[in-house]
Amino acid sequence: MPAIERVLFTEEEINHRIRQVAGQISADFAKRELKLVGVLKGSVFFLTALARELTIPVTVDFLGVSSFRHSQPAPGMAPGPQGSPGMVRISKDLDESIEGENVLLVEDIIDTGFTTRYLLQHLSGRAPKSLGVCTLLDRTPRRIVQIPLDYRCFEIPDRFVVGFGLDYRQLYRNLKYVAVLNPEAGG
Repeated sequence: MPAIERVLFTEEEINHRIRQVAGQISADFAKRELKLVGVLKGSVFFLTALARELTIPVTVDFLGVSSFRHSQPAPGMAPGPQGSPGMVRISKDLDESIEGENVLLVEDIIDTGFTTRYLLQHLSGRAPKSLGVCTLLDRTPRRIVQIPLDYRCFEIPDRFVVGFGLDYRQLYRNLKYVAVLNPEAGG
């Protein structure tokens, strides 16, 4: 694909790391039920792969969010919606209550931390028994807001990535690997 600059993590590397993280989560929640809350749309691929590897009872629910950032993207980053940094809006709420449940928020990527912080505040107000965060990708160089991160598969550099659920204008989500998008191609 001409828009792909390079593969960052292969399908094999991703699957291996997901198995490791799922093993840790299964050990941490041994003999307890866990509700995975995926953030649409990007987390669907990761959440599905993660859930398949867990050895504990799991239920699944989803949140949809829209987050906004500055009108001018950082160098090498794709343009996003207009608005102030850190503005988040729930576009699809949970279908079921999480009161008294062990909840793990599942993200495809954590970047500045604004969206994740908002979601943690939103979910904690619903009285879960426990609330943690699991992400496929952690782009720490862009972190503005510090958030608790319980599980992560990979830390990545400050580059625009696609694949395994991550998109550019809704394309590339279906790639079985994570790749850096060529800046000349729109990333």
